[in-house]
Amino acid sequence: MEARDQELKKELAATLHARGELGAEYEAALIDSFLEKVEQRLDTTLDRQVRRQLAEQQVTAARGARPTQPGSFGERHGLGIVSLVLAVPLSAIGVANAGIEGLVVAWLGIVGVNAFQTARNGQLFRRRDERAISDWKD
Repeated sequence: MEARDQELKKELAATLHARGELGAEYEAALIDSFLEKVEQRLDTTLDRQVRRQLAEQQVTAARGARPTQPGSFGERHGLGIVSLVLAVPLSAIGVANAGIEGLVVAWLGIVGVNAFQTARNGQLFRRRDERAISDWKD
């Protein structure tokens, strides 16, 4: 990647040098030419990355393994862990201030936040879809 950066730096230097020699009337054409070269670089880089990802997905599918979910264990389950840790003090505060109703409200809040986060990430619906697909495979 470093060599490609050097090539772009050389292209930019050549464009700036040509602009100095040709003058401001050719500035738009020189800029368009340079941007076209940058765009071609981006296209080839993106194309290579997309092909690599598709190849990895095909290899994973060919092996019969399920694709891994993005993120580490902490990223996927962090909110659930934190809410369980905070459930004890929230429950105590709810019971101390409002009795059993406070306990119920605290736990409804904990469950609601976790359900919302799960639905927002699409994990709730993804599991249903995976079950439906696996039923057809058997």
